[in-house]
Amino acid sequence: MSIPATAAHGRFAGLLAPSERDPEPVADLAAHRGLRWEAVLVLGVSLGSSAVYAVLSIIEKLTRPVPLSQQTTAMNESATPGRPWLDLAYQLAGIVLPLAAVALALYLLNTVRPPAVDVRAGRFVGLDRREPGRDLLRGLGLAAVIGIPGLAFYFLAKAIGINTMVSAANLEPVWWSGPVLVLAAVENALLEEVVMVGYLFTRWRQTGWSWPLVIGLSALVRGTYHLYQGFGGFAGNIVMGLVLGLVFVRTRRVMPLVVCHALLDIVAFVGYTVLRARGVTI
Repeated sequence: MSIPATAAHGRFAGLLAPSERDPEPVADLAAHRGLRWEAVLVLGVSLGSSAVYAVLSIIEKLTRPVPLSQQTTAMNESATPGRPWLDLAYQLAGIVLPLAAVALALYLLNTVRPPAVDVRAGRFVGLDRREPGRDLLRGLGLAAVIGIPGLAFYFLAKAIGINTMVSAANLEPVWWSGPVLVLAAVENALLEEVVMVGYLFTRWRQTGWSWPLVIGLSALVRGTYHLYQGFGGFAGNIVMGLVLGLVFVRTRRVMPLVVCHALLDIVAFVGYTVLRARGVTI
């Protein structure tokens, strides 16, 4: 049974309905400019710079004599093969240091809070433990909704030649490789969801941007810093960004997004390692 266009529009509008936790625009024009530049700088020291390098990476891949679908994108590689303790130090540094951007985003949200909001930034964006059961269930549901079609789209994108083969985990077989991959997945989830959703959604709304613009632009940036994988990774992550953005606007909680993202990456990283150990190539 089809849904009338007006009803579908009404349901979509309901997802973006105002909330008491909806950041209100800052009145002062100079403050607008300051918050927008602040957002640019936060992106510049975190995922915005990743987007620039991803664009350069896809250009480099496209200008090789080998078709994109026959190239491999390696992730989670050993930094010092044959020296496991030094490699572990490198891996932990690569996990901990990017979290400074998460701390910076939350710190800045605390210094310039939305009007009439008297809670810390973590609680305002829903990065807390107030609803652990609901956050876990929402995260699991989102991971299923995004992960299964996402895997199918990855194979399709590779088959039609618009994506590389993604080698998701390439650590040496040492005792700490599994825990490090899990920590890397959690770090990715915190960095992307806190900065791209919790922080940017708040700041851009404070500067007067509409919810569709905020959600769409955040999803576009998310897709761009995954371009290093190919155009499949770009398109798939835009869709993921749109879905997670709508969920955040509806729930005003970033924690289910973190749970979802962490689960997806854990399955990808650890699952790839297990399959490769058994000689399975994907």
